[in-house]
Amino acid sequence: MANRFKHAALVGKYNALGMRSVLDDIARFLIAQGLEVSLERETALSTGITDHGALTPDEIGQRCDIAVVVGGDGTMLGIARQLARFGTPMVGINQGRLGFITDVAMDQYAQALKPMLAGEYVEERRTMLEGGVWRDDEVIFEGYALNDVVVSRGVSASMVELEVRLGAQSVTHMRADGLIVASPTGSTAYALSAGGPILHPSIAGWVLAPIAPHDLSNRPIVLPDAGEISIHIVNGRDASVNFDMQSLASLMQNDRITVRRSEHQVHFLHPHGWSYYATLRGKLHWNRGAT
Repeated sequence: MANRFKHAALVGKYNALGMRSVLDDIARFLIAQGLEVSLERETALSTGITDHGALTPDEIGQRCDIAVVVGGDGTMLGIARQLARFGTPMVGINQGRLGFITDVAMDQYAQALKPMLAGEYVEERRTMLEGGVWRDDEVIFEGYALNDVVVSRGVSASMVELEVRLGAQSVTHMRADGLIVASPTGSTAYALSAGGPILHPSIAGWVLAPIAPHDLSNRPIVLPDAGEISIHIVNGRDASVNFDMQSLASLMQNDRITVRRSEHQVHFLHPHGWSYYATLRGKLHWNRGAT
């Protein structure tokens, strides 16, 4: 079978034990399948692998037609935000613990990748969040998130008081340890721990989940993703906001965080026969007790 792809980028969780040998093995496999292979620059520098070219994420987006990401979901989150605007398809090989979005088992990567490189795969695009922090009518921080945007109280401070709006409509006014705005992808992350529902990736909505609210009637709610969510810091010292792994600490009273659907989508490829429900059953142990 002829390959559907020609140039693969290899991205790894470079601080993981034994990652150099794992990446070497996968690189040799890809080359044996007829692909040109380049390593993501930080992966190459940190592992000391010099046998292949090293590219920045922007260069990967411009020059590679597939990215193979080896690690856990955190590794995938980091590169996915950077490649989304290029539409680069990504395959995740799970070297982490849970692996909701890095779904190819490490010991099965050869069997999974070979037909995928020939075009036998399930294609999926997922929405991202984007937004920023406004202070005195000026944007002081901007970010993208595949999982969630989290507003949290300060380490030594009491609860943060927040006013939340969707467009022109008021949603809630709360005191809590924080607030999570999660995408469908992020609904199985922090929002799930905060009592939020799981959203199928195809649903056009966000989960709004309070963290330890003072008023227990403040419950998670699913909002449409067509409007802009605005979170106003009414009161609270040293609060912070986190767009996936991008953080801004020391939010001030009257700061405003805005969150909306990004124009970019993350492009995933899964092995033929992949099922989102099978992923949930396996990762959340829903199949316990099955005969």
